[in-house]
Amino acid sequence: MKTDQLLTRRRALLAGAVAVGAAGTAGALAGGLGEEPVRPAAPAPGPQARRPLKPSAYRLQPLTGHGAPRTAPGRTPVRREPLLRMTGRGRVMVLTFDDGPDPRYTPDILDTLATYDVRAMFFVCGEMAVHNQDLLARMSEEGHVVGNHTWSHPLLTRLTRRRIRSEMTRTSDVIEEACGERPRWFRAPYGAWNRAAFHLGAELGMEPLAWTVDTLDWTTPGTRTIVDRVEDGAAPGVVVLSHDAGGDRSQSVRALRSYLPRLLDSGYHITVPRRPRA
Repeated sequence: MKTDQLLTRRRALLAGAVAVGAAGTAGALAGGLGEEPVRPAAPAPGPQARRPLKPSAYRLQPLTGHGAPRTAPGRTPVRREPLLRMTGRGRVMVLTFDDGPDPRYTPDILDTLATYDVRAMFFVCGEMAVHNQDLLARMSEEGHVVGNHTWSHPLLTRLTRRRIRSEMTRTSDVIEEACGERPRWFRAPYGAWNRAAFHLGAELGMEPLAWTVDTLDWTTPGTRTIVDRVEDGAAPGVVVLSHDAGGDRSQSVRALRSYLPRLLDSGYHITVPRRPRA
């Protein structure tokens, strides 16, 4: 698929995400992800409600999948809104990276996290993960959380329930093959959630996680701008959204090297969330 076709496709999807998926993002409620989790309770106008900026070259050509769904053991609550932030004691934050893994950028991000002994969350797309299972295995071995970001990064609000299940299940299968266990977290592409996504995610044993600080790094705004957005948005419980694939992510790599030691020096504990209680 040519670059101009890719750009046209993502612009259309982003426009749909704002119109159709706003109820799942702008109206998201804060939920508990830390030591003392709570149910979503108060409105939180997260950055994901902003109108998308001009996109960069993005996705590979979507693939469709078939196969019987596989469910995780135990019962996961069906939520009406994604979880947005952590609760609990101390100055804790969560760093998340979407759309990978990409062998051009993900290893550098993992190296930086390892340098500072920090754990993060990676929401991976199946079409990327299936060709880079060594990177998934490394994420798991180094203590990072590998989450489900669907197979081909579609706008879920435009898909049938069957297609959404296929997107989620195929990706969970790849993660299990590489990491030895199925994912327990998922994130809707573009932050566009709907009832089917929440129900199917719960059936597959996954909790929905959104974000509270969006670096908008996919717009390649410059390394300094990404650093400023993270540092300006830093606060206890914040979940930061960045990307390690989907375009040129060299700015994201450089930005992490800059803001991560500063956050640690400021007394923040960068961690990954535990599963909230129902």
